[in-house]
Amino acid sequence: MKSLHLNLSYARIISREAVILLMKLTPIKKAYIAGFLDGDGSIHVRIKPNSDYRFNFQIAPSVVFYQSKKEVSYLKWLQELIGEGYIRVRKDGIAEYIIGDIKSMRNLLRALLPHLRLKKRQAQLMLKVLKEKEKIKNARDFLRLAEEIDKFQKLNYSKKRVQNSNRVKATLKKEGLLAP
Repeated sequence: MKSLHLNLSYARIISREAVILLMKLTPIKKAYIAGFLDGDGSIHVRIKPNSDYRFNFQIAPSVVFYQSKKEVSYLKWLQELIGEGYIRVRKDGIAEYIIGDIKSMRNLLRALLPHLRLKKRQAQLMLKVLKEKEKIKNARDFLRLAEEIDKFQKLNYSKKRVQNSNRVKATLKKEGLLAP
């Protein structure tokens, strides 16, 4: 019962949904999920061109767990345990359990943060990005967010990222949303 008390005292500073997740997941389950995320998971944010959005780009954060499609039942178990996200099987035989809802990602990462080792910095950066995303008021704020997102490239050893803050800045200037 003492560990429950510790979870509840920690939970006072986070949302009700996070409290439920923290209570539902034992410390052992949180550590196990964190270890799986460290080894076969990804925490990242994509900047996608999309003219339907206010600043011509969509910010797409996600937490993803990967597994062979032969082990998709494990991902389904994980999905039931966490209670959020969806599973898809790619053409290359890899199954992905994707959590893309901001509130769900925030709650999960807060619950796992003390247990993460390899992806701790990505989780901390994601929590910062999610917070900043809610505060965007103008093109300058959006550009600052894109600059934060650029940090994932180094943390995740990403070589393919072409949509970055430089591209965002150029587009914002071209559209007259940002002073030259």
